[in-house]
Amino acid sequence: MIEQIYNYFTIDTMYYWVNLGVLPFWFMLIFFPKSHLCKFFVTSIFPIIVLSIAYLLIVYKAYHDSYNFVENFDLYLGLRYISELFSDDTYLIFFWIHFITINLFVGGWIVRDSNKYNINKIVLAFPLIFTYLIGPIGMFLYWLIKFFYARSFDLFE
Repeated sequence: MIEQIYNYFTIDTMYYWVNLGVLPFWFMLIFFPKSHLCKFFVTSIFPIIVLSIAYLLIVYKAYHDSYNFVENFDLYLGLRYISELFSDDTYLIFFWIHFITINLFVGGWIVRDSNKYNINKIVLAFPLIFTYLIGPIGMFLYWLIKFFYARSFDLFE
């Protein structure tokens, strides 16, 4: 049975499960940012643990398939090397899980931080959607909104 589970979770299957798996977290962040359910499931460590388990499963499968992890450090050598790394599905899923985890963490931080300033959830939905799709732009948008709600700007908060 364990071998069937192991064989089921291919890179393509993991990609679909990770993408579908984060959607409920994002829906809670966008539509119910102040709920206890969101606080417990999304802005806690829970989604990070779930995505870490998925990441570890991919690491295990890659190790089992003799993936060369040392080549991952080639990304610092230039854009050509990054392009070569992204041509490998295993590296691509590593990157994708990393990207989704960071964006979800930032979305959770935005919701926690917005509670301090009592930012309207409709206004908050825009930076959260942007964070889900294009992380840094959503974060910047949140900082602009926060500036108007907090009436001050602290670079070290």
